[in-house]
Amino acid sequence: MTFSTLIGFPVIAGLLILQSAIVSRLPLLQGSADVVLLVLLAWSLHSRVARAWHWGLIAGLMVGYVSALPFYVPIIGYLAAVSFARLLQRRVWQTPLLAMLLATFVSTLLMQFLSVAGLQLRGDPLAWRESLNLVILPSLLLNMLLALPVYALVTDLANWVYPTEIEV
Repeated sequence: MTFSTLIGFPVIAGLLILQSAIVSRLPLLQGSADVVLLVLLAWSLHSRVARAWHWGLIAGLMVGYVSALPFYVPIIGYLAAVSFARLLQRRVWQTPLLAMLLATFVSTLLMQFLSVAGLQLRGDPLAWRESLNLVILPSLLLNMLLALPVYALVTDLANWVYPTEIEV
């Protein structure tokens, strides 16, 4: 395993603790921000990052173990978010902030719809309209508000893990 993969374990574990202890206690209606998703997207959009898939799998396994969602929902959602972010990173490489906002928008909607569908498949009586109005849209707003600050912090982390070579 490389250093970038190994550093993913404590970073994602710390984010999961932060998300479950603090961020989930600051809801907007019934929705809350998904800090793990935002960090995964920002990490995947960085041009020098080579192991984004590993971080997505680690995050999916950790969140699947801790959350009340069916185990497969975070794994599928986070890997789909990483693949979308990597696609954007290759296509929209000149405007990373726009790519971060677009990836946050699409990935949050995907993750929230997967969560509601997974809970419905498990037998929980959730109505789509209330889920959309009370959970999905507020979560989307919170994630969009946090996307750019998280991107700035993750860029600093990526610059520390993958330092640029200075030519003399």
